[in-house]
Amino acid sequence: MTPEARDDLQRSHYNARVIHIRRVHDDLMTLRVAPDAKRRPTLAGQYTLVGLGCWEDRIDGLRSGTRNSSAAEALIRRAYSISCPILDDNGALTRIDDLPFLEFYVNCIRKPADDPPMLTPRLFALHEGDRLYVGPHSHGRYTVETIGRSENVILAATGTGEAPHNAMVAELLKRGHIGRIAVVTCVRYRADLGYIAVHRALERRFVNYRYVPLTTREPENADPSHPDYVGKSYLQDLFASECVAQRIGFPLDPSRTHVYLCGAPAMIGLPRSTPEGDIHFPEPTGMVEVLVHLGFHLDEPHNPGNIHYEKYW
Repeated sequence: MTPEARDDLQRSHYNARVIHIRRVHDDLMTLRVAPDAKRRPTLAGQYTLVGLGCWEDRIDGLRSGTRNSSAAEALIRRAYSISCPILDDNGALTRIDDLPFLEFYVNCIRKPADDPPMLTPRLFALHEGDRLYVGPHSHGRYTVETIGRSENVILAATGTGEAPHNAMVAELLKRGHIGRIAVVTCVRYRADLGYIAVHRALERRFVNYRYVPLTTREPENADPSHPDYVGKSYLQDLFASECVAQRIGFPLDPSRTHVYLCGAPAMIGLPRSTPEGDIHFPEPTGMVEVLVHLGFHLDEPHNPGNIHYEKYW
């Protein structure tokens, strides 16, 4: 493809510009994007689309294998929750609608082929000033709009599922939430905790806030001979244990607590209903099953509850 043809495609498809990239490590980054046009208000926890053309370079140099000219000129679009830095450059709390940019928390998925064309290896090839596509609107009901000021909130995630929770934390604290807030995030390695510094700063500032990181592949997770051996620390294991109240800072009281789950479907563990009305939970045990046994209930469009979820694939 000629540079002129690429420029034409970018002008036709793109409506935003990259203004900042922070590499947490080689396969994890925060991406700040400034849309060309003013957007409608976004609620903390919502998502939008992010896109790049199939014609764009990948970080690994692999090219799209399609020989169809129309497919080669197509836009790859994926839904991403909108994250938030939580604190601005001066250390003040900031909501997502206070910011002139959208922030995304992106993990690079690497595969040996580009069929179907993949977005994240192209996102990781971007530089500040590059153009891309973002959806004109935000979507989703995974928000904290109905949470009472004195209710307790638990935000549990795997990996980059923490993104919407960052926006929720900023929203709750900014509006003076007085209930307890616990953010519990499970990752493979501590290096995957891209926002840990700001969460620790929040703990020092707000007595009702706690951040609990869990890991699964550090030496103390994998090596029984390690002096601090704890085994793999999964969200389900923590919430099914007797020490959960100590770790998060308050008891799991379903009468005044909402739990938000975002990330891997296996962690969430949504049940399925049979035609006879029976409920079956998947194997292995997910968070929903653990919470239901503790007296919590799924939040559904026509049946409000206190277990809220957002699946990442």
